[in-house]
Amino acid sequence: MEERELAELLHLVSRRLRHGYVRRLVPLGLSPSQARALRVLADAGPEHPLRMVRLAEELRIVPRSLTPVVDALEEAGLVRRQVDPGNRRSTLVVITPEGRAAAGRARDARRLAGEELFAVLSEEQRDQLRELLSVVDRQFR
Repeated sequence: MEERELAELLHLVSRRLRHGYVRRLVPLGLSPSQARALRVLADAGPEHPLRMVRLAEELRIVPRSLTPVVDALEEAGLVRRQVDPGNRRSTLVVITPEGRAAAGRARDARRLAGEELFAVLSEEQRDQLRELLSVVDRQFR
C-alpha cells in the first residue's frame, strides 16, 4: 500500500470527524455553521452579546454569510437580535437559554464524534496526537 501524505491523512480524518459530528447534529436540528455560531455566543457569555460584525469575525466569515445562520437560529428561538444601545446602527446577537442548552448539546455531539473516531487509539496515543496538533496550531495563532 502506498504511504499517504500527512496532509492527505489529516484531511481524510478531518472529513470523518466532520461527518460524525454532522450525523449527531441532525437530530438536534442544527447545521455545523449554526452550532459554531452558538458555541461562539455561549463562550462570550450571556452578559456579552456580540455584534453581528464581531460574530462574523469570530467565525471567519463575511457578515452577509452570517445573516441566514442567525435568521435560522432566531426562528428556532435559540438567539434574538437587539439593537446595540451603544451604536443604534449595529445589531447584537443574544443567545437565549434555549440556545445555551443547544450549544451544550452541540458541544457534546462534537466530543462524542471525536471519541468515536479516536477510539482506535490508546489514551497515550491520543495524548501524543493532541500535543502534536497543539504544537502545529500554536504556530498559526
